[in-house]
Amino acid sequence: MSEITVATRYAKSIIDLAQEQGIVAEIKADMDLFLKTLKGSPELVAVLANPIISQSKKVKILDEIFAGKVNKVTTAFFKLMVNKGRGEVLFATAGEYINLYNVKNHITKAKVTSATTLSDANKATLVAELQAAIGGTVVLETKTDAALIGGFVLNVGDRQVDTSIAASLKKMKKEFAAKA
Repeated sequence: MSEITVATRYAKSIIDLAQEQGIVAEIKADMDLFLKTLKGSPELVAVLANPIISQSKKVKILDEIFAGKVNKVTTAFFKLMVNKGRGEVLFATAGEYINLYNVKNHITKAKVTSATTLSDANKATLVAELQAAIGGTVVLETKTDAALIGGFVLNVGDRQVDTSIAASLKKMKKEFAAKA
């Protein structure tokens, strides 16, 4: 069974438990903290994935790092996952929890890459137009890439809109090459 399938199943179970207890947003904040911590510590990722390190040692490490910082349900979930030999899928499970949370709360992530830094007014306009088009809340991530020359590339889910000058030039080059 693939890691993402396993992670999705565990994420569904923890979000269901969180809903029963009315702590869905609190657990989401815990998962955000967990992901941030793992992204900043490849050593911790390696420890969780290492089958040679005992489960009790992994639980102790997680306790030391997250004691008092996360909900007791999150702590119990981490212990359960590690004790079941699923420490290596904790990262993916946390990511899937956040994805499920976003779906349930109609939150869509969008990423815009532009040739120059977008002004706050441009960001607000883009978010407003996206929210009107797709509904729900849009969380916009911005990035700057001078190689685009001008324009922007917008990614929302599995869709992409490329209005960059670099893409237009590449398309023109292809058309000229095909005609020549």
